[in-house]
Amino acid sequence: MPRCHFLRHLFLLLLLVLSPWTPSCAAESSSLISVYGRAASRSLLSSEEPNTELVVDLSGKVSLIMHPSNKPIWSFSSGSPIHSSYQAPLSVVNNTENATEISKAFVVEYIDNYSEVTPTDDGYTRKTMEDLLMEMPRVTDDGLTLGSKTSTTYLVDALSGRLLHVYKTTQSSGDNKNTNVMVKPTSADNLVNLQLLITRTDSKLEHFDKTSQKPVWNVTVSHFRADLRCDLAFNRDKNLGPEILTGIYMPLRCGGNHTDIRALVRSGVFIRVPQDQRVGYEAKMLPSAATRESRKLWEHDVFGKSFRWSPAKLLVPLFVLCAVVITVFVKRSSSSGGDLNSKSGPTKKKKNRKSRQSEFELIEGGQMLLGFTNTPNGAADGRKIGKLFVSNKEIAMGSNGTVVFEGVYEGRPVAVKRLVRSHHEVAFKEIQNLIASDQHSNIIRWYGVEYDRDFVYLSLERCACSLDDLIKTYLNIKLASLEGGVAEGNNLWKVGGHPSPLMLKLMRDIVFGLAHLHELGIVHRDLKPQNVLISKGMSLSAKLSDMGISKRLTGDMSSLGHFATGCGSSGWQAPEQLLQGRQTRAVDMFSLGCILFYSVTGCKHPFGDDLERDVNIVKNKVDLFLVEHVPEASDLISRLLNPNPDLRPSAEEVLLHPMFWNSEMRLSFLRDASDRVELENREADSEILRAMESTAPVAIGGKWDEKLEPIFITNIGRYRRYKYDSIRDLLRVIRNKLNHHRELPSEIQELVGTVPEGFDQYFSVRFPKLLIEVYRVISVHCKEEEVFRKYFKCNNM
Repeated sequence: MPRCHFLRHLFLLLLLVLSPWTPSCAAESSSLISVYGRAASRSLLSSEEPNTELVVDLSGKVSLIMHPSNKPIWSFSSGSPIHSSYQAPLSVVNNTENATEISKAFVVEYIDNYSEVTPTDDGYTRKTMEDLLMEMPRVTDDGLTLGSKTSTTYLVDALSGRLLHVYKTTQSSGDNKNTNVMVKPTSADNLVNLQLLITRTDSKLEHFDKTSQKPVWNVTVSHFRADLRCDLAFNRDKNLGPEILTGIYMPLRCGGNHTDIRALVRSGVFIRVPQDQRVGYEAKMLPSAATRESRKLWEHDVFGKSFRWSPAKLLVPLFVLCAVVITVFVKRSSSSGGDLNSKSGPTKKKKNRKSRQSEFELIEGGQMLLGFTNTPNGAADGRKIGKLFVSNKEIAMGSNGTVVFEGVYEGRPVAVKRLVRSHHEVAFKEIQNLIASDQHSNIIRWYGVEYDRDFVYLSLERCACSLDDLIKTYLNIKLASLEGGVAEGNNLWKVGGHPSPLMLKLMRDIVFGLAHLHELGIVHRDLKPQNVLISKGMSLSAKLSDMGISKRLTGDMSSLGHFATGCGSSGWQAPEQLLQGRQTRAVDMFSLGCILFYSVTGCKHPFGDDLERDVNIVKNKVDLFLVEHVPEASDLISRLLNPNPDLRPSAEEVLLHPMFWNSEMRLSFLRDASDRVELENREADSEILRAMESTAPVAIGGKWDEKLEPIFITNIGRYRRYKYDSIRDLLRVIRNKLNHHRELPSEIQELVGTVPEGFDQYFSVRFPKLLIEVYRVISVHCKEEEVFRKYFKCNNM
């Protein structure tokens, strides 16, 4: 047998070497590798490499990252994942339970090793999406396949990553021309110095059934490129692109050619199609509008080149004859060996090959699975249900027999939430709410559902851990359910107990997700740290999950009424939930207040220990002592935990609270507040000035000059006399030194630090309650004034 295999491989090798078609095949393979195997060939810089790069992750989020740290400078979401596929059930396509098997004309593969991109040994060949689009439309025995391209261009401010406008166009199949034009903003607000055009091109194949004309399957692959439009003066005759921050340059030059955006996905997308001769293949394609002359040229190109005489082709008949002789010899040897070993059955290698092929190409009923073909780790420990593979590894457990497993759905890793089938109404409601809301980066994504006799299986986005797990792991509490490495290198609190920028981001992610649900009229009703999941991408992000008891407000409804079903989780419910009162969006805001307290304090609860929380919530027995060192957090949490639901802030208002302001926003507010109260007459009975100064004992705690260095007091005394017990005068000092920071003596600049972070920290450390006390006064007296609208109105976010 080894000798037969050797002869067969030797024959194939000689055939490939001497065949006149070999160069074209090699060229085709090379082109496949060049499309997915390396970056764009255009060199951005003539001598220096940029210290930034534009990348896109699997979810479609485009980011500008800085090298070598790979930390994002800014990012925005383009909407949907860059790879997606869909397979309709056979019963839906053919309107019958005993549907015929769909042909395996296309199978999607994600290949990590590009050197493996070669024709397969089972009658298939791998092609890229671009190759197939050029060959569309295609008629097969089971229907029609069409190809299309949709381009979406995002106009972005290259300095901040702010999305200015979105433009959409649809291109015809085979049109590879790139539109490289200047897009005009729609309003004066969109005029920016550095206009970045991010173009997303979605290439789609869609197959329709021959009999029913219904869509059977589709697959979409996205490609991203970037163009930079700006004044050429930004380059300043440098090889690097425009400078966007000190020492940080764009990876593009003004007016240069576009560049491809690198995808943060290790594998390339290839589509496996049956190998067939070009003549027969082209004959099956739909007729086009080609002229008679072009038809003749095509026939000359296909038939003339294929059958042109050459000396090498004299060897073809000889090889054919040899092939026949060797094949007969091999078959006889195989059959004789098979008779001798027929009782032993197929070899282990053949068994593995067969099971591996059937496991990922077919689902129950003989349907084709459009998805990954790589086998997940531990795939043998589990079972397949429709398009879903469920492993035996448990991730988490819930109430009423709910268990969460690891799994794979249509090729993507998922968390499989298994519910008892008798609770199918809960599963159906959760699916409805997820479908309505999961197009948001802070809501867990839902991919599909499968059933068996006893259970319902929801395929959800797989995350690394929950917020509860993350915090406890950071505090060295080991949990078996947590995937390793999530908390490493991620500081959740600063020295002194203030939440770190990462923790503030995670808390804001929760509010963003909640604001999205409430905008859709969905009340979550079961918010708690265990239902906030942490996704580990370029940076950690928080996502809301577990909407099994969520309710949707329909029409003009503002509440769910009294005695709403579903009770939530003990210790995290609003008092109106515990008392079975009228439930509105405010029940989520109360739970949010508990979660924020839990996050700032590290697993502490504002209403005490587990057994006493519900009683304390009903009695409004709350203790915020542990967050008093963060005045902004104390203010926000106390508002969220108000026993009167009508007085709790909305999710949109929480996003605008000073707790989530950066240093630039904080200093801007203090400067505007100073300008506002400076207009007030000290001698007159000014209501706003009186309210402001009444907070002085809390805001500054005595005379503010005692908390500042003598060198600083000496400097400010050269220009004006100040009252050291006046908040208005302290605000004026902050405002003046901020506006004239560059003119300050070097020793004063070094003392107060750089603007904005250092300058903000200098005054916030010495007067930690100044900002929130001034904010409270302004929110009462000046909230509707134009200059302060950006601090209080959601439409200015």
